[in-house]
Amino acid sequence: MIKTVKDVALAGKSVIMRVDFNVPMKDGVVQDDTRIMAALPTIKYILEQSPRSLVLMSHLGDPDKDAKKAQEKAEKDGKAFDKEKFIAGKNRMAPVAAYLESKLGKKVEFAPSCMGQKAKVDSLPAGGVLMLENTRFHKEETAKDAASQEVLAKELATYGEVFVNDAFGTAHRAHASTATIAKFMKVNVGGFLMEKEVKYLDPMISNPPKPMTAIIGGAKVSSKIAVLESLLKNASALIIGGGMAYTFLKAQGHTVGKSLVEDEFIDTAKSLLSAAAAQHVKIILPVDHVCGDGFSPDAKVTNVPGLDIPDGQMGMDVGPKTIALYTETILASKSIVWNGPVGVFEFDAFAKGTETVARLVADATGKGAISVVGGGDSVAAVNKFNIADKMSHVSTGGGASLEFLEGKILPGIAVLETK
Repeated sequence: MIKTVKDVALAGKSVIMRVDFNVPMKDGVVQDDTRIMAALPTIKYILEQSPRSLVLMSHLGDPDKDAKKAQEKAEKDGKAFDKEKFIAGKNRMAPVAAYLESKLGKKVEFAPSCMGQKAKVDSLPAGGVLMLENTRFHKEETAKDAASQEVLAKELATYGEVFVNDAFGTAHRAHASTATIAKFMKVNVGGFLMEKEVKYLDPMISNPPKPMTAIIGGAKVSSKIAVLESLLKNASALIIGGGMAYTFLKAQGHTVGKSLVEDEFIDTAKSLLSAAAAQHVKIILPVDHVCGDGFSPDAKVTNVPGLDIPDGQMGMDVGPKTIALYTETILASKSIVWNGPVGVFEFDAFAKGTETVARLVADATGKGAISVVGGGDSVAAVNKFNIADKMSHVSTGGGASLEFLEGKILPGIAVLETK
C-alpha cells in the first residue's frame, strides 16, 4: 500500500497537493462538483494538522485542444471566435478556487500562474490555502521530454516540502505536476482518495475474493483488449456486453445484422475466447437482443429472442434471457468489477440491460460482495440510476481506472512512497 498523509508529519510544513479539479464548467460556473467533493477529506485533514501552507494544483480541460475544437465549430458556423475569451470562460481555475472556498469554509487564495509564485506562497498566513492556475497553461506540464517537464516540476517543488497526490484521475499521466515533481521532493505521499482507489482496484487484478465476476462493456473491443486479458487471470466469469459483444458473436459464427463490429478484431476475439476456455473462465455473451433499426433514441424497437440478429437490425441492448444469465452470475459473486455499459443506456428504450446490471451489482454488494465500478460510462450509469452509494467503490478516474485494471503501472502512483 502507498503511504498517505496520515503516515507523515505535516505540522509546520508547507504542502503542495495535486488534485483532480478537471470539472465540467459552463460560463465560468462549476456544473458538477463530484471531483471537488472527493478531494475535501484530504484537504481538510491536512489543514487540521496545522501546516505552514497548502498549495493546490490541477489541470482543467486541455486549453489548446478545447480552443481548437471550438474554433473549428465557429468557423464552420460562420461565427467569430475569440480564443482568449473562450479559455477565460472554460479553462480558468479561479471559479474553481471560489467554489472550493464556499465548500471548505476557508479563504482560498488564487495565483494567476504556476510559475513565479514562490513569494505569494511564502506570504500566505499560517495554514493558508492557495490554488494555482491551470497547470496545462504551461507547455512543460505535458511535454514529452523530461528536461522540459523538469522546468515546471522544479518550480512547483519550491512551493512545498511535502508532495501529496490525490488526483487518481490523472495518475496514468506522466506529467510535471503528477509525477515529475516527485523527483524534487523529499516526501511523496497519497491522499485519501488515491488510497481508496488503490485499495479497491488492486485486489481486482491481484487477489479478488472468489468467485469474481468482471463485467466489461462499451462500444469497441479494441479499447478493452488489455483489460479483458488482465481480468481473465483472476475472473471466475466474464460478462461481455455493449457494442463489443457483437464482434465476439460474429467470431462465433453468428449473424449480427448491422450491429457495431470490428472485423479487424475478429481473430482477437477468438483468441480471448480460447484463452478463457483454457483458464476455465465462464464467458457470458448476449443470447437474445433488443434491437433498433438505427442508432437513435427514436429507433423502432425489435426484440430478437435468439442469438442471431437479422439483416437491417442493430443490437442496442440485451434481452430477458441474457438478463437471467447476468442475475444468476452476479448474485453469486463475492467480488465484481464493472467497466462499460451493456447497452445504449443513454437511450431510454435501450437502457434496461445496463440498469438491471447496476441494480444487480448493488444487490450483490448489499449481500456482502465487493464491487468496483471502474470509471467512465459505468459511473454515468450508476449515477443515472441513483445507486452509486450502493457500490463498494465508484472510481473517479476513467482512463486511470482502465489502465490500472489492465495491470499497468501508473506514473502518478509509482512515485509515491510505500509502506
